[in-house]
Amino acid sequence: MNTSAQRQKMTNYRWVICLMLFFATTINYMDRQVLSLTWVDFIAPEFGWTNGDYGNITSLFSIFYAISMLFAGRFVDWLGTKKGFLWAIGIWSLGACLHAFCGIATAGIVAGEGTFSFAHAREAIVALGVTSRVVSVSVTLFVFARIVLALGEAGNFPAAIKATAEYFPKKDRGFATSLFNSGAQIGALIAPLTIPFIAKAWGWETSFLVIGALGFVWMGFWQFLYKKPERNPRVNRAELDYILQDSESPSPAEEQVEAAQEKKLTFAQCFRFRQTWAFAAGKFLTDGVWWFYLFWTPAYLSSVYGMTGTEVSLPIFVLYLITMLSIWGGWLPTYFVDKKRMNPYAGRMRAMLIFALFPLLALLAQPLGAYSYWLPVIIIGIAGAAHQAWSANLFSTIGDMFPKSAVATITGIGGMVGGIGSFLINKGSGVLFDYSQNTGMRFMGFEGINSGYFIIFSICAVAYLVGWLLMKGLVPKYKAITIE
Repeated sequence: MNTSAQRQKMTNYRWVICLMLFFATTINYMDRQVLSLTWVDFIAPEFGWTNGDYGNITSLFSIFYAISMLFAGRFVDWLGTKKGFLWAIGIWSLGACLHAFCGIATAGIVAGEGTFSFAHAREAIVALGVTSRVVSVSVTLFVFARIVLALGEAGNFPAAIKATAEYFPKKDRGFATSLFNSGAQIGALIAPLTIPFIAKAWGWETSFLVIGALGFVWMGFWQFLYKKPERNPRVNRAELDYILQDSESPSPAEEQVEAAQEKKLTFAQCFRFRQTWAFAAGKFLTDGVWWFYLFWTPAYLSSVYGMTGTEVSLPIFVLYLITMLSIWGGWLPTYFVDKKRMNPYAGRMRAMLIFALFPLLALLAQPLGAYSYWLPVIIIGIAGAAHQAWSANLFSTIGDMFPKSAVATITGIGGMVGGIGSFLINKGSGVLFDYSQNTGMRFMGFEGINSGYFIIFSICAVAYLVGWLLMKGLVPKYKAITIE
């Protein structure tokens, strides 16, 4: 760093970008939560859905999200961070709003009622009663809306991780990722305090429209605020040198030449590296755990403890408030790097092993739930915090080992595999819960749907340790990828 840059007070515009990523992730998770917080009390009674129907919708969302992730990462690398993010959030916001019109479309298809009124559509469907045609048509329409939502949401993390790699040095990326990734918890905190009450006051359709519209507001700010750091007038030379401290050529001109000459990895090349498979293994085994907690916890409180949509608001709020502890997950690897002199990958893996131990508490969720529903709520909150800390560092391993030109592509590949894992757990959960409830299944002292939840909680508990062992086996030591 030159003398003038040393004397110059460093700007901190990178944290503005981190804040924008935080808001995008918050909106992302609020859009995902609307269905899980409205289906039991508002949507299922109207259309006659079962746990299996809901499981089909959430699992198909997961698989389409997985497929979309594969191409979204490549799309963001090709189009660039700014435009890629705009396209992503625009599409998912449209998909979120489309959910609101599924009732009108169902009434039009099944009852032949041509209307643009949500209330009129509900009256027409109620008049028909619960029929297989109403169920199949409504589920199909919601699946279509979820596909559009999945297509757009798939771009969030590839674009956010790419932006983080562009605006932060390696040693700070885990912390920056944990900060913007905490938007998931904030979104999950805000959702139960707003969505059920909006749905109760103005209809479930309005909750989808209100939350979906937030994404369009974000797009206006992103268009104005985002530029690459070397071309951003709000980033001074001191901050740019700090951002590019991992580069041997930190000047803006040299950075632009390097970026222009940098080769890109093809899909085939990506799959040749153990690092790709290590990241994918970590995502496959753990992404579904978070999505299970996100999609099924409100239904769990309803099925096991008989709570209504508004009654689950406080427990869900407390649960996700606990998950905010994950913000320190990005700090722990920095401690290992700065204080223990470990390389970023080794420090991250050490931290991830620690985080993998906390989800084991989920083994106790059902047994302790017999005393109070607050005990499984607290346990799920701790497991969720561990997941988010794990996830922030898992994402950061990509920037540790791959060139910036491949970050979004590798993120997309891992996201696709994670989506497949999410599909399996959501589909399996819906089938298992219906089966255990209808047959009175007994397992390990639990009966009915309680036995089903105990099985899924047990799978969630051990997933992280298994994932860590696979990652460590595939990439035992740090090795950066170079493109020849």
